[in-house]
Amino acid sequence: MPDARPTSLVLRLTPPAALPFVQLARLDRPIGWQLLLAPCWQSVALAGVASRSGPNVAHLALFLIGAIAMRGAGSTYNDILDRKLDAGVERTRGRPLPSGRVSVRAAAIFLVFQALVGLAVLLCFNRFAIVLSLGSLAIVAVYPLMKRVTAWPQAVLGLAFSWGALVGWAALYGDLSAPAYLLYASAFCWTIGYDTIYALQDARDDAVVGIKSTARLFGAKVRFGVGLFYFGAALFAEAALLAGGGRFIAQIGLCCYCLHLVWQLRRVEGATPQGAGDLFRSNWNAGLILFVGFALDGWTTRFLF
Repeated sequence: MPDARPTSLVLRLTPPAALPFVQLARLDRPIGWQLLLAPCWQSVALAGVASRSGPNVAHLALFLIGAIAMRGAGSTYNDILDRKLDAGVERTRGRPLPSGRVSVRAAAIFLVFQALVGLAVLLCFNRFAIVLSLGSLAIVAVYPLMKRVTAWPQAVLGLAFSWGALVGWAALYGDLSAPAYLLYASAFCWTIGYDTIYALQDARDDAVVGIKSTARLFGAKVRFGVGLFYFGAALFAEAALLAGGGRFIAQIGLCCYCLHLVWQLRRVEGATPQGAGDLFRSNWNAGLILFVGFALDGWTTRFLF
């Protein structure tokens, strides 16, 4: 695949017969599950800040498994619906379904398997977190259709990919409060920003086949558009941190997160498709920086105060 890493350990270890399914689940491109995981881990860490106990390690592990499974399921579902559109885009026409390497029936069975893994993880949480998580399925179901009808499919993705910011908090407390809502708003803005950068890779082909995106909507003002949402991400993250009782270390993490977003903005305008892809993938580092700041704040508060 054009946007995969040819040196990926996953690709080297995968038997040829299983390769199309690895590509369906995007296991050779971990950035998807990493970006899905980031708000989950940030929320678990923020809950640990508020409780003065640090992040729950078992919850971090469960969210890791769940993010990999559900991102794979979401990607498979998206490819089933988009197989005809993907055939018209240079970067995606080699995917397993439009290239004919996997049948729709086989992809559907694989989708169910991944969803069951996600369900098994979900059942490890409390009832409120389970019900809350199920509420995201409606958004996930309609997301692949949005690029056909609105220039804001990135906003719908933001609603879905940020959901973990709510569930991570609910997994510890069994309810929702201001820090969780504010972190969700931060992750929502962040997702719109980085997915706009992602969409820059396909803007030319998207115009030909009729796919809408914020990258096409912003056009020459893409830096301003992404910057506006990155500013919202930083602002809401600060509000979440203050509402959750964060201390100095978390503030340092947030400052480093903001610097990373600024670094992206300095490079986004006029970026080549390869450059846009690299900037997009760098957001795992940004999300991880924010998580580490929250986590260290919670752990140091637990052991030193």
